[in-house]
Amino acid sequence: MDPNLHQKQAMNHLNKVLDYAPFVAEEGKATVHLTQEDWHVVADALFRMDTPAEMIPKKIRKYRIANDYRTIQLDTEDCLIDVEMI
Repeated sequence: MDPNLHQKQAMNHLNKVLDYAPFVAEEGKATVHLTQEDWHVVADALFRMDTPAEMIPKKIRKYRIANDYRTIQLDTEDCLIDVEMI
């Protein structure tokens, strides 16, 4: 399946989150903020669009929605990343 523009944009946002998280990580945890629009692009791609697993950045081991659907949690080898909206 060829990724659509929405999925490509979401993967771009996820890669930026993964690149930034080590700079704000403390004790194995990081919180990264995205604009509301960007957060929803990522959430759509991960949870609504049947995005193939091979499209998800390899650094992400698991992902889930948390905090009453306000946080996307990404488990990586290095830390747990909470992606929240600003």
